[in-house]
Amino acid sequence: MKQNKYDDPNFFSAYEQMPRSVKGLEAAGEWHILKELIPVLKDKNVLDLGCGFGWHCRYAREQEASSVIGVDISKKMIQRAREMTNDPLISYKKKSLEDIDFSNFQFDVVISSLAFHYIDSFKLICEKVYHWLKPEGSFVFSIEHPIFTSRNEQDWYYDEQGNRLHWPVDNYQIESVRETIFLDENVIKYHRTISTYINDLIDSGFIIRAVKESIPSDEMLKSIPETKDETRRPMFLMISAEKENR
Repeated sequence: MKQNKYDDPNFFSAYEQMPRSVKGLEAAGEWHILKELIPVLKDKNVLDLGCGFGWHCRYAREQEASSVIGVDISKKMIQRAREMTNDPLISYKKKSLEDIDFSNFQFDVVISSLAFHYIDSFKLICEKVYHWLKPEGSFVFSIEHPIFTSRNEQDWYYDEQGNRLHWPVDNYQIESVRETIFLDENVIKYHRTISTYINDLIDSGFIIRAVKESIPSDEMLKSIPETKDETRRPMFLMISAEKENR
């Protein structure tokens, strides 16, 4: 099932008010980790899958990428990305990630931020990206951590006073649809284990270069005290992989 909640007016209105939508990458709690996984982009052809407002596309050009393509299923996302972009070397395509296609060996780097847990088959994405990348090309992405997606109720357990007791994990090994709530709307996500993400990459021919789990930056811990709870469980998983040179 190809899901496009972001073209729903109420959902999009709530999304565009999120800190990461207003302030960009620096307001994304995982960015300080993810950007360290992205290779040097100077003179590289870059693809962003699930580009949203185009923050990562514009970052790639700031790093002197030679060309950038952003893909998103949402008309509203693509429209906003185009409005925020004034660079002829960045182009945007409205298409689902399952249906988009490119030439073999077209890109040096493929990135994606928080998109693949909305996709039914991660293995399909791996196989497509592998073909699109040049030998020794990089595939860097973030997803919601499987600890976070394991339950439909993606929330803490609270005591009677509303204090957060712990983050529950259940049905972790059962890989299937999770019907959850995000921005007060019903959203479909696909839960997979960490091992499935890693093995799908390996089976597609990738070499795993790094696996990181999110933790707030020191700056965020100081300036936003409530982020201290983000040290109690990882909300995001980030992986860097490389196409074999063969």
